[in-house]
Amino acid sequence: MREALRGAVVVSALCGSAAWVLCGPAAAQEAVKVAFIDPLSGGGAPTGEAGLRHFQYMAEVLNGRQKQFRFEVLAYDNKVNPQETLIAAQKGIDAGARVLVQGNGSSAAAALTDFVAKHNERNPDRQVVYINYSAVDPSLTNEKCNYWHFRFDANSDIKMEALTSFMKTRPEIKKVYLINQDYSFGQSVRQQARAMLKAKRPDIEIVGDEVTPLQKVNDFAPYVTKIRASGADSVITGNWAQDFNLLLKAAAEAGLQASFYTYYAGGTGGPSVVRQTGLAHRVFEVSQGTANEGDAATQDIEAAFRARTGIAVTYPRVFNAMNALLTAMQEAGSSEARKVAPKLEQARLKPYVGSDAYVRPDDHQYFQTMFVHSFGPMEAGMRFDEEGTGWGWKMIGRVETKDTLVPTTCRMNRPS
Repeated sequence: MREALRGAVVVSALCGSAAWVLCGPAAAQEAVKVAFIDPLSGGGAPTGEAGLRHFQYMAEVLNGRQKQFRFEVLAYDNKVNPQETLIAAQKGIDAGARVLVQGNGSSAAAALTDFVAKHNERNPDRQVVYINYSAVDPSLTNEKCNYWHFRFDANSDIKMEALTSFMKTRPEIKKVYLINQDYSFGQSVRQQARAMLKAKRPDIEIVGDEVTPLQKVNDFAPYVTKIRASGADSVITGNWAQDFNLLLKAAAEAGLQASFYTYYAGGTGGPSVVRQTGLAHRVFEVSQGTANEGDAATQDIEAAFRARTGIAVTYPRVFNAMNALLTAMQEAGSSEARKVAPKLEQARLKPYVGSDAYVRPDDHQYFQTMFVHSFGPMEAGMRFDEEGTGWGWKMIGRVETKDTLVPTTCRMNRPS
């Protein structure tokens, strides 16, 4: 994948300019419309906008790299709402999209995967594949698994396994507070945090456990007051977008001296509020890799992406997903969902960062190397800071692909 992306940058240099204009496609290219469905308004908008820029960037890269398919991204705002998600999906299909991509909000993902299964059964001539790049409720590749759904993010159980394995090695952790969003993903985070900490560090005390309405809390000060009163030295949260940023903003204002173990501290705006807390290397994130740990070629891609979009690569899984999608289409010789899906479920590719990765055919979960990072002042050898803070991510833990495997209860209903 790095070679492919690097090749696209070279093509850009030859055929365009600093404005990153790519070579024009051949007339015979098959148009592939991709419907992007995520929050583009409200509290989740910065996260959705970042996802959209990743897909738009990859469409440009893939269009410049080959002449068989030409990708076009259609953007739809679902407001993190399941019903709005279904309306957007239908609009995308009516506009000609045969690939749906969505990620932020597992409740929206659950509605979408059901919709796709029913749509494809009823409309064999307009079938679609659903690329899930960030909705991590484990049920989506277990009891709700769907032949047309492919998840390129690690599910929340995989992430919590990596995070708690790291926490197990930190004897200073004595009291933990759990705060998560009140929907399927947040409930999964809190349940697995309890179960895994009990198994790995039974001496740790859970001193608080609560959930908050998804993207509806404007002031987390009352919650931070509770955290301080509990005596917690550590906080586990799966909060994302506004719900993470406002939580850390309140922590900074209150001078809360606790470590935060997170899924999405690196999201848009997250690094800036972490910097405000002054908690150097006390805010941790589990992810598929960040800017400073890739090889030289990957870091060059990071630099090109930042120059083109104005943001950091926060969704390396989008790169993985789009490369896997193109490869599947090339192998199938078609963009038709019924031909692409069998190829996509056999995908094996080098991920953006880490060792070899692959889609498991049993449930269409993508497995990849996972990392734990801490955020603090730039150090020698670091190339990238985040959001102009002068702080960057440092890798402090790594879990190889083979060690991220979790069982599945999926019983895949395959089309005849």
